[in-house]
Amino acid sequence: MSLNTPLAAQGIETGAKIHANLGTAALVEQALARGEGRLAAHGPLVVDTGRFTGRSVKDKFVVKDAITADTINWGKINQPMSEEHFANLKADFMEALKSQDELYVADLFGGSQPEYRVNVRVINQMAWHNLFIRTLLVRPTAEELADFVPEYTIINLPSFKADPARHGSVSDTIIAVSFSEKLILIANTEYSGEMKKGVFGLLNYLLPEQGVMPMHCSANVGADGKTAIFFGLSGTGKTTLSADASRTLIGDDEHGWSDSAVFNFEGGCYAKMIDLSAEGEPEIYATTKMFGTILENVAMDEETREIDFTDTSKTENTRGAYPIEFIPNTSEKNLGPVPSNVIMLTADAFGVLPPIARLTPDQAMYYFLSGYTAKVAGTEIGVTEPQATFSTCFGAPFMPRHPSVYGNLLKERIAQGGAQCWLVNTGWTGGQYGTGSRMPIKVTRALLNAALDGSLNNVEFRKDANFGFEVPVAVPGVDSTILDPRATWADKEEFDRTAQKLVQLFVDNFAVFEEHVDEGVRQAAPTSA
Repeated sequence: MSLNTPLAAQGIETGAKIHANLGTAALVEQALARGEGRLAAHGPLVVDTGRFTGRSVKDKFVVKDAITADTINWGKINQPMSEEHFANLKADFMEALKSQDELYVADLFGGSQPEYRVNVRVINQMAWHNLFIRTLLVRPTAEELADFVPEYTIINLPSFKADPARHGSVSDTIIAVSFSEKLILIANTEYSGEMKKGVFGLLNYLLPEQGVMPMHCSANVGADGKTAIFFGLSGTGKTTLSADASRTLIGDDEHGWSDSAVFNFEGGCYAKMIDLSAEGEPEIYATTKMFGTILENVAMDEETREIDFTDTSKTENTRGAYPIEFIPNTSEKNLGPVPSNVIMLTADAFGVLPPIARLTPDQAMYYFLSGYTAKVAGTEIGVTEPQATFSTCFGAPFMPRHPSVYGNLLKERIAQGGAQCWLVNTGWTGGQYGTGSRMPIKVTRALLNAALDGSLNNVEFRKDANFGFEVPVAVPGVDSTILDPRATWADKEEFDRTAQKLVQLFVDNFAVFEEHVDEGVRQAAPTSA
C-alpha cells in the first residue's frame, strides 16, 4: 500500500524499500524471513527484545524549548534536552535512514474518540516492531488511510547508537521527544514498549489543554451500561480485572475521560505473561494461542513450541501484545459512557490496607496523587521486606505535566459526573509479604462486583482508624474477617506498628503536593499516631 503522505514530504530521504501499512500476516512473514522471531505452537510470534526487557527511564529526554520550558514538570523523569543536542540527533537519524535497506511504516491513530485522536506515523527498522505498534495503536480504515496526514512521527532505529557528547544522552541508548518538531526518536533498544509509552506521553501532554483527563487505567462497561475505570501500577491486576467476561472491555491500559466518553488510546492490549494460566486468566491466556499475538521474552520448548509462562530466566517482565478484539466482548468503538465507578488498585505488600474502601472525592485525589503500591522482598538484591512505591497518578513516568494538573482534572471529572471512588487492595492479607498470603482473586472480584452493581453502597461501613476511609463491615458472600486487616493478623501489635509505618510513608511522600492541593485534600491524609 502506498503512503498518502510520502516520507520525502516529511524531509526524510532514503533509498530503502518502504513497506507501508502492511497487515498482520505480511508483517509476521517479514519478521520470520528476517530472523526477528519464531512461531510458537498455535501461531503467536515469539520475539526477544535483547538486553532491554523494559523501558529505559534514565535514557528518556524531552526537548526544552519555548513550548515546553514552562509546561513540563522537569526532573528525574522528564529530563531536559537542549535544542542543539536534539538537532544533532535528528540530523544523524536522517543520515542513518538514508542507508537503510528496508523500512516499515505504519500510519495509526492515538486515541479512539475522533475529536481527540492524533495521527501518528511510526517508522521502524524491524518488522516485528511495526507489527507491535500496529497492534497496540488504533488502526485506521482503508478510507482513513487514503486521507492520512501524519502529525507526530516516531522513528525507531535499534541499530543507532547515541553519542553522549554530541546528543546529550547518558549512554548510547536514547528516547528523545520534541513537542515542537512533533518527533520521537528511539535508538539502541529493541524493547517495543518505548513506542507505546511514547504515544501515551504525547496524549498526556496534549489532552489536558483540551479539558480531557488522560489516564493510565483500564476500563470496561457493565450490562447496565455503566463504565468503570481501573487505575493501577504493574502487578496490581489492572489488565486481569478489566478482562471480565461479564463486562464489555473498552481497554486495558490507556484512556481519556472527555465530557462525553471514556475512550481507549489504543487498539490492542499489552499484558504481563508471567505465571499466566488458563484457570486464573482465561481470556488473556486464550490470546497466547492465536495468530497475530506477539510474545516477548517468554521461554519456548524448541521441539513442541509450547510456552512456559513460569520461566523467568530472561525476565519477569514477559509480555504479550494482541489486538483488543482477541478478548471476548470488547467495545466496538473502544469507548463507553463517562465513569460511574473509579477503582484505584494497589498491591499492598505490608498487608495493612483492606480489600476495598470507599473514598470521598478529596480522598480519591489524595490516593490518586499518591499512586501507591509495594515491591515485595526478593524482587531486587537487598530488598528483604516490603518497600512502598509511590508513582504519581499511577503513571509518573508517562506524565509530562505537573501531577496537580492531572489530579485537579480527575477531581473535576468526579464532581461533574458523580462517580463513586474505591480503593482496592489486591496485595496481602493476614500479614505482610512472607507471612501473610495474597488476597484471593475471588474475594476481589466479589467485592468489585458489589461495588459496580451498587449493592456495596447499601451495607454498613466503618471508618478506618489509620486511613480515615470507609470500609464495609460485612458483605454477602465474603468472610467478614478479611474485611478487617487487623483481624487477619495473628500479632495485632505488629499490625499496628506496620500500619503506622505505612501511614508515615504516605505522609512523607505527599509533602511535595501539599501546596498544590486544597485543604480538603490535605485533610484526606491518613493519621499518624
